[in-house]
Amino acid sequence: MPQPRIVSLIASATEFVCALGLRDQLVGRSHECDFPADILTLPQLTAPKFKIEGTSAEIDARVRDIVRDGLSVYRVDGDALKALSPDVIVTQDHCEVCAVSLSDVEAATCTWTGRAVDIVSLKPDSTADTYADIRRVARALGVASAGEVLVTDMQTRIATVARRVAMAPRPRVAFIEWVEPLMAGGNWMPELIETAGGDNLFGAAGKHSDWMQWEELTAADPDVILVAPCGYGLQRCLEELPLLQAKPGWRDLKAVRSGRVHFADGNAYFNRPGPRLADSTEIIAEILHPELFAPRHHGTAWVTMPG
Repeated sequence: MPQPRIVSLIASATEFVCALGLRDQLVGRSHECDFPADILTLPQLTAPKFKIEGTSAEIDARVRDIVRDGLSVYRVDGDALKALSPDVIVTQDHCEVCAVSLSDVEAATCTWTGRAVDIVSLKPDSTADTYADIRRVARALGVASAGEVLVTDMQTRIATVARRVAMAPRPRVAFIEWVEPLMAGGNWMPELIETAGGDNLFGAAGKHSDWMQWEELTAADPDVILVAPCGYGLQRCLEELPLLQAKPGWRDLKAVRSGRVHFADGNAYFNRPGPRLADSTEIIAEILHPELFAPRHHGTAWVTMPG
């Protein structure tokens, strides 16, 4: 039986297709797919319809304008996609501003005739959903047993962290997923924070990330603030610091005064519901409980607020 030709249009799925041992069957990717590094050689089939430069407020305004007009945030190169003759396309219908959506892919493939293509759309709101998506994609690609191995490995690593922090004090944590306007992390992030030994203050497990008011943050006065904006690497994340420092009462926050404000690579570790959620859990544990965990990811995945 011939091996299926795979196109992944969501970064998290690209990661677990590769983790399933199917890198050689990937023939196309989205503009956001960047891990593992060698997939950058694959054809890029999508692009945003807005400029991604500027402040977080400017980016948010551009995205809101597009969505308000009822338009798609991303474009799919339908001709290039068709030319690759994929057997399976993996996409998502979780978030219309996070990645190419199911409707985008359906629009790009609706005129195809003469060959079947299996569109697998993912909608992860939690770690359990992530495990289910890995299993579903593995089944669609004919490697169900590899899917079980990958899920078990993730669960084992996350459970190991949970055991180590079980008796440790639990700092109160504010996870910021966007700075201007302010957004708290939802979906799988509250779960990961709780598993890593923190008391999550904002955002609901299994629910979409939601906007929050600055006054809510100052009133809660968290012990730890973790800043990991959606789609931002570590260096780009650090550029948000002046926006936070300009907020009223910033320097009076407990986390600021005690040096427990941290910036992390949201793009790689916190915004993608894939295999690296196990790494994400370990990173949070390093940040919250330095007395229990060596800082293996410090400097590459996260840093403490400069100065």
